[in-house]
Amino acid sequence: MKKIIPIGSDHAGFSLKEKIIKHLQSKGLEIKDFGCYSTESIDYPDYGHPVASFIEKNKGHLGIIICGSGNGINMTANKHQKIRSALCWKKEIAVLAREHNDANILALPARFISEKEAKEMVDVFFSTSFEGGRHKKRVEKIKCN
Repeated sequence: MKKIIPIGSDHAGFSLKEKIIKHLQSKGLEIKDFGCYSTESIDYPDYGHPVASFIEKNKGHLGIIICGSGNGINMTANKHQKIRSALCWKKEIAVLAREHNDANILALPARFISEKEAKEMVDVFFSTSFEGGRHKKRVEKIKCN
């Protein structure tokens, strides 16, 4: 099964989303762009939910969501039971989100990071594996009954 990378953003994240898409496509990766498609003001949940739903239905895939602060779209994605979306603003946090938390969505704060930082975080997020071990037990406790 070829892995598709779902990505979504609000208007504040639109420009960064477009740059990340080009970056990933230059590496031969397939992208599913859930929007938005311009800088016209929209509501971030309309773009965060579809990415989260895609990840829930496609086990083993990883996604990317972007909004101005990263918070709103991250909160939206984390409402989904099988989602562990991590708001990252440094490469090291993106690594730990995968290694320790088995994050399956990378949330980026477009207004607070550079294009270079975003690309670095995307690259390490997709190249880092979950360590399991003592972290597996902790991740399993996240689920709310």
